[in-house]
Amino acid sequence: MKTPIIIDTDPGIDDVIAITAAIFAEELDVKLITTVGGNVGIKNTTNNAVNLVNFLGKDIPVAKGADQPLLNKLVSAAKVHGESGVGGYQFEVKENRTLLSSKHAVEELRKAILNSNEPITLVPIGPLTNIALLFKMYPEVKNNIKEIVLMGGAVKGGNRTPVAEFNMFVDPHAAKIVFDEDVKIIMCGLDVTLQTRISNDDVKKIEGYGKVGEMVSQLLSGYDSPSTAADEFAIHDLCTIIYLTRPELFAGKRATVNVVTEGDASGCTLTHYNEDGNVHVVLDVDVEEFRSEFIATFKKVHEQLGY
Repeated sequence: MKTPIIIDTDPGIDDVIAITAAIFAEELDVKLITTVGGNVGIKNTTNNAVNLVNFLGKDIPVAKGADQPLLNKLVSAAKVHGESGVGGYQFEVKENRTLLSSKHAVEELRKAILNSNEPITLVPIGPLTNIALLFKMYPEVKNNIKEIVLMGGAVKGGNRTPVAEFNMFVDPHAAKIVFDEDVKIIMCGLDVTLQTRISNDDVKKIEGYGKVGEMVSQLLSGYDSPSTAADEFAIHDLCTIIYLTRPELFAGKRATVNVVTEGDASGCTLTHYNEDGNVHVVLDVDVEEFRSEFIATFKKVHEQLGY
């Protein structure tokens, strides 16, 4: 039986790759995609999500969410992802807005979660603004959430500041709300995502996988991530999807995570290992198997798309 998931995202090069993998994963059923301002502004993140779903020939609904953090001004990562969010890549589809909901992402999240026959797994791979708003406005949804598998945070170090990972830094107040809730969280932070570096040779292997292979290759050619070597790519958000489909590849520890919201350490995820914590912090991964899964995933996508 497939696991029903909702992806909350700010596409974003690594977001696009992760969403594609999720949509074609045999183990997952993507019910909804919600967008948030993060890597780039909300207009571009939403356009990218809609264009991607159309490019992949799917009819998954998309809902536009928060364009700003709860309290802070939006800090984007356009230097890493390009002004559009997808580098120099352009989707080979005419813009089709029929998938885009007229309702705010928080309303669509509430409806999708409460109407689901099975508990939903939330997969936030951007700032946690929408999820925090959801919990504050509609706390009853927590009763039908299985877990939150998110990309964000770090036990040691950061990529936006010396102590803060980007998603946590952008909206630390939202992150604190989410981590303080009594909900099971799987934290795929920099401790594990920086291990899962994809090499140029790995990318070359999928270049021949039709238009989806070309898309991934072109996206990564414009991916200016300061945390990786010139011939490697940390596709951070993909960790959440492969964690859901191949959890045996990963290892971690249970913890309580406190998010710093003010000062020079804003966005830092202070991690305290203990058996009573609600967070499973992912710390290690079988890197070679992860790389093999990356290649196999996009071979399957190409075979299923047929182009």
